[in-house]
Amino acid sequence: MDGLGSLLLNNIPVMVMMLVGVGLLVFEMYVPGFGVPGISGIALLGVGFWLLKPTLAQGLVLFAILAAILCVALSICLYSASKGRLSKSKLVLNDVAVPADNAENNDLNYFIGREGVTHTALRPAGIGEFDGVKLNVVSDGEFIGKDKPIRVLSVKGNRILVSEIIDKGE
Repeated sequence: MDGLGSLLLNNIPVMVMMLVGVGLLVFEMYVPGFGVPGISGIALLGVGFWLLKPTLAQGLVLFAILAAILCVALSICLYSASKGRLSKSKLVLNDVAVPADNAENNDLNYFIGREGVTHTALRPAGIGEFDGVKLNVVSDGEFIGKDKPIRVLSVKGNRILVSEIIDKGE
């Protein structure tokens, strides 16, 4: 190991260049995308290895040290993105997806119990019209012809289940 220590001490400018490369790679972990900092960091590390010209054993040890530093930095970055300070940043999108069966926030629940007419035949899916609003609807399994009266039975996500209103007087 004495050979690696003397190699590093004799090449301090190269080591500073490699540390800047590691710093740029760590910075790239916190910034979305693969851009200039990541490419520059990889280039600085590659040039640093080329300028050091270590023996195989020294190169493997140096590579293991750099890989360990980057792994620790990545784990800190991932922890920060999930629970730490970075999770409160605008860089991380936390509440993007909304569950489809979120009943309180579904505007289509307004149509439950409403009556309308089929705009197209339902085989079992088609288009229904309710108070001038055309919606994609699904029948409860049976064929419903065009211009037939229908009623909305339920809404699950964006699936609107309807049934035909059968006139009992005929």
